[in-house]
Amino acid sequence: MIDENGQQLGIMNTRDALKLAEERGYDLVEVAPHANPPVCRLMDYGKYKYERQKEEKLHKKQQASAVVKELRFHPNTGEHDFNFKVRHAREFLLEGHKVKASVLFKGREILHTEFGERILRRFIEMLSDIGRVEQDIRLEGSVMSVLISPDRKKIQILREQEEKNKQLGGEITDAKDEK
Repeated sequence: MIDENGQQLGIMNTRDALKLAEERGYDLVEVAPHANPPVCRLMDYGKYKYERQKEEKLHKKQQASAVVKELRFHPNTGEHDFNFKVRHAREFLLEGHKVKASVLFKGREILHTEFGERILRRFIEMLSDIGRVEQDIRLEGSVMSVLISPDRKKIQILREQEEKNKQLGGEITDAKDEK
């Protein structure tokens, strides 16, 4: 028998242990049923369950769940639209999300898959500084797609360079102010 503070109370009769638990306002919980004799502990079981539930919730929250953001193109997507979507993809990658770029073919456009492949190759090239191809270009039915995931090392290097440029920019403006 172990009390609520972790002190050993020795071997006790079950009735005496239950009576002691009731007097102190705790629950009698069997911790090691296969030990000889079985080990029991005085504790607030409701509080124990609550704390365990809180810990599990915290562990679940800390697990990284991969979010996939999808961007859709057509074989004849214009330059401005393409650049606009690439900027969004860059933001998604910097936030740590994966990006799936898809080219949708309608009707006879499927005969010219090289246009879609050209768009996706350009998309990959423009994001190669912060992402890596997780799933290469593939055609499934009338949709050609590629999956890009953030490359943590490249992003870290990019952020360090930006920080260095900010510091250098700040020093230059300070030098101008002194004149």
